[in-house]
Amino acid sequence: MLLTAIIVYLAITIAVGAWASKFVKGSNDFVLAGRSLPLFLSASALFATWFGSETIFGASSVYLEEGLQGVIEDPFGGALCLVLFGMFYLRPMYRMGVLTIGDVFKRIYGKKVEFLSTVFMVPVFFGYVAAQLVALSLILGTVTGLSLTEGILLAAGVVVIYTFLGGMWAISITDFIQTIMIVLGLIVVAVLVSKEAGGVGVILDSAPEGSFQFFPDPGFNSWINYFGAWMIIGLGSIPSQDIYQRVMSSKSEKVAVQSTYLAGGFYVTFGLLPLFIALGAKVLYPELYLENNQLLLPSMVLAHGGLPVQIIFFGALISAIMSTASSGVLAPAALISENLIKPLFKGKLTDKQLLWILRSSVLAVALVSVAMALQDSTIYELVAGASILLLVSLFIPLTTGLYWKKSSKAGAILSMTIGMLTYLIIDNFESEISSHIYGLLASALAMLVGSLLFPNKEHLTHELF
Repeated sequence: MLLTAIIVYLAITIAVGAWASKFVKGSNDFVLAGRSLPLFLSASALFATWFGSETIFGASSVYLEEGLQGVIEDPFGGALCLVLFGMFYLRPMYRMGVLTIGDVFKRIYGKKVEFLSTVFMVPVFFGYVAAQLVALSLILGTVTGLSLTEGILLAAGVVVIYTFLGGMWAISITDFIQTIMIVLGLIVVAVLVSKEAGGVGVILDSAPEGSFQFFPDPGFNSWINYFGAWMIIGLGSIPSQDIYQRVMSSKSEKVAVQSTYLAGGFYVTFGLLPLFIALGAKVLYPELYLENNQLLLPSMVLAHGGLPVQIIFFGALISAIMSTASSGVLAPAALISENLIKPLFKGKLTDKQLLWILRSSVLAVALVSVAMALQDSTIYELVAGASILLLVSLFIPLTTGLYWKKSSKAGAILSMTIGMLTYLIIDNFESEISSHIYGLLASALAMLVGSLLFPNKEHLTHELF
């Protein structure tokens, strides 16, 4: 019965993608849903941006080992990113009216920086999508007995079909359905665990010492690394196509701003539920925790939850992962099509041709991600570093480009390359301070020096305010 419910759910998802395809008339519809999403669709799409395998599997298992300080990056950093994006980045970029964040870099700095920023951004998504495919495969394998390879191929097939057909329209509509499933599923399982354990207080009292310590111990390095954890997603995901395309799909600037605040509040609230559930599951079923702490939650529901709870929980789990995977597929496809392929044709492409290039790019991204997913990496290994790479290369050029009139093309290029190189070099050595902090500082210094030594003759961004 559980397997039947999952099959029906996947079929409905594909059907939604096919239905949403009727709204796709051109590239703007495919990438940004025609910039026409109402608040409830926009906010749910943003909420679902990162609510995937890392939130449910990764964060819950890390919390059990390290407490709240181990999960500052996600969900707290993720919520911070949404709020900061709405406060400081959304308005100037929304007014540009462009398709991708690569186009934003082009408007600010020109074609060379557009190309370089796109080249830095696209590879980040491959491992991220691969992680979601691995997670979906593990879930499908747990329920159906499919092998990892079979599960990855099935998961990729479903995600690709509805993304290929409906683009951002399909993602937004399915995200709304998936958000309802996520919230309902987590609440139901949280209530179940609380009752089994004897109440919320019993679960919280059983937490190891230090589990709820939110701030670090005194010490310079401790505080620097603490702020560094906030930065990884909190700042690193700001210059990213997935959040950009979801925000810019809103029907107005006002709706877009409201959706970031709503989604940020939802994300930190419901992002804490898997941590609570994992803590309760560890108390109730320590044998399952010792067997595989990453699969603690699905193992618990399968072993001790009734059929209705299983259907709701696994529906929520599959929903969360698919929403993240679909966004991760569309984002690089848009960048490849708009900022790498389209410029080669020098304005000779029709919008219909660009739409087919977009859809072809979706397939290409999925194939690369499947190849990575089959390389036997863990979910954590595939996800780790994605936002860090954007933080040390693109965050400073985007921020200064929007707010510092003296930022220049040369400064942006130096900032991207030196920030990335500094991070990659220092990451190979042991350091008491996280290597991405050095990368971010190097990126900022390179922007300052490069812009002052090699200024632009003109700077256009301030005209947008």
